[in-house]
Amino acid sequence: MYEALTRQEELQSIFWDMYKDAYGFRPRGIDTSTWSEADFTEQFERLGQHIEREEALRKQREFKAEVDFEMRVQNLLGTGAKDRAMALRWIHEAEGTNGDDDYLAWTVGLPYSYFAVDKARV
Repeated sequence: MYEALTRQEELQSIFWDMYKDAYGFRPRGIDTSTWSEADFTEQFERLGQHIEREEALRKQREFKAEVDFEMRVQNLLGTGAKDRAMALRWIHEAEGTNGDDDYLAWTVGLPYSYFAVDKARV
């Protein structure tokens, strides 16, 4: 059976998770064993603000990646690709993603589910 977490352990767990959400990795070298609940609350507010800023920046980067990607597709359609499927095959080949749409999305900075929309249209 699992033991219930103490309030301190619960707050530490929340801090670890929020820190990872904010910075992409778990905190190292931060001793939270003496923090009060107020200390955690202050950190949660700071981390929450950082997460919100990073989320807004991520959305901006993804939007720009979508525009750039669609321009790339249009350029290929204008220079010889018969259709979108052929343009996508050429992009996969150029990026070395072996037809893996999720890998291609990651490689060029698109949202993870970007190509699910294409497949839903087919």
